[in-house]
Amino acid sequence: MIIVAGWLEVAPEARDAYLDSCAEAVRLAREAPGCLEYALGADLLDPGRITVYERWESDEDLARFRGSGPSDEQAAQIVDAAVARYRISAVEAP
Repeated sequence: MIIVAGWLEVAPEARDAYLDSCAEAVRLAREAPGCLEYALGADLLDPGRITVYERWESDEDLARFRGSGPSDEQAAQIVDAAVARYRISAVEAP
């Protein structure tokens, strides 16, 4: 299993529009083969921060969906980011 998690920073006044522009990508990701979870969300404390969380069955599934990444317009709005990929070898019940 692959987890992609972290955060993006955009101008606080642009965050809602940025998230709105991502709605179709979220829908498509959730319908993609191998996608177990795909979510982008507004941080409750930082008005410019967006939380990123994805779970994929495999690297191949992630790569097939990811393609070239965010559009140029979306990428231009990101002022900072910290997103990492994690390879999970086991899952434990809480």
